[in-house]
Amino acid sequence: MPEANELLTLVPKAETKQTMKDFKSDQEVRWCPGCGDYAVLAAVQGFMPDLALAKENIVFVSGIGCSSRFPYYMNTYGMHSIHGRAPAIATGLATSRRDLSVWVVTGDGDALSIGGNHLIHALRRNVNLKILLFNNR
Repeated sequence: MPEANELLTLVPKAETKQTMKDFKSDQEVRWCPGCGDYAVLAAVQGFMPDLALAKENIVFVSGIGCSSRFPYYMNTYGMHSIHGRAPAIATGLATSRRDLSVWVVTGDGDALSIGGNHLIHALRRNVNLKILLFNNR
């Protein structure tokens, strides 16, 4: 299995300099006022330009729940999966398309209750994906 640093080199770089605005979709963000999800979204949109990856090679896979609206708010590829199964779907995507930067966006209920086994196995397999786990208890 290649090292993580090697795998990142497989994802194409952006041809031009990107900004936070490049990662904001045209969708209205619909979370409850004061929700911490806004801060996570802003942080991710803020550091994505620093990765300098081509937007068309970034994918966010989510399960269900408030956090799982995240792919709609990113100007990248993304999809909803089913309750607790985002790590399993992201694992298949990451292993079959090594040219993609694959991210799982999930909540504590989605990932740690019904999806607990899928999360554990994704970690155990050490697949090249990133997991953003929102914990609102």
